[in-house]
Amino acid sequence: MLFAKNYVTLRRKMVQNQIKARGIDNPDVLAVMRKVERHLFVKPEHLNVAYQDGALPIDCDQTISQPYIVALMTDLLELTPTSKVLEIGTGCGYQTAILAELARDVYSIEIISGLAKSAKARLEALNYQNIHFKKGNGYYGWQEHAPYDAMLVAAAPVDIPERLIQQLEPGGRMVIPVGGSDQNLLLIRKGLQTDENSAPSLETTEIIPVRFVPMTGELN
Repeated sequence: MLFAKNYVTLRRKMVQNQIKARGIDNPDVLAVMRKVERHLFVKPEHLNVAYQDGALPIDCDQTISQPYIVALMTDLLELTPTSKVLEIGTGCGYQTAILAELARDVYSIEIISGLAKSAKARLEALNYQNIHFKKGNGYYGWQEHAPYDAMLVAAAPVDIPERLIQQLEPGGRMVIPVGGSDQNLLLIRKGLQTDENSAPSLETTEIIPVRFVPMTGELN
């Protein structure tokens, strides 16, 4: 088993070689990627590869995303200390922790009971106070706390869920993988309403091709 100082070194190398070298230079994102201990979120048998360049399997046939993808999606959201974020797909909680380090509040939804329970326990043990958990179908968002300044979707629907768009604050940003066998990571910017009778505009930018698990239960 690696010692704690080795994990610190591995995180620094991960950020330098996998993230900064690929063009992400936001100092806040780089700092939080160096800080959050990814090895605490992977299975015991994967500890020695926790900081390598790739996704890893977690429970319930799901995955923890590649570090670069976590950093990229976080960077695209342009979070501030006052941001309120909706995350769809808590998973093991690693991306959730990254968001919680940068935003005021994170509202995270997970449809798979086992993952929802274990991620909540893990993140509470790490003393995160600004994460709000819900076991449910993220396809429909979390209306009670809308609108959100930013949304991060960690599973791929075939189409962009309209209810998520509705719950996004005008001026807000959503990062979401969309597609079936071929997926693209999209950045969606919701425009400001010019008057009460006009719908806000949507600006969609394709970022990179990606491979995420399908959004579970999106048609329920």
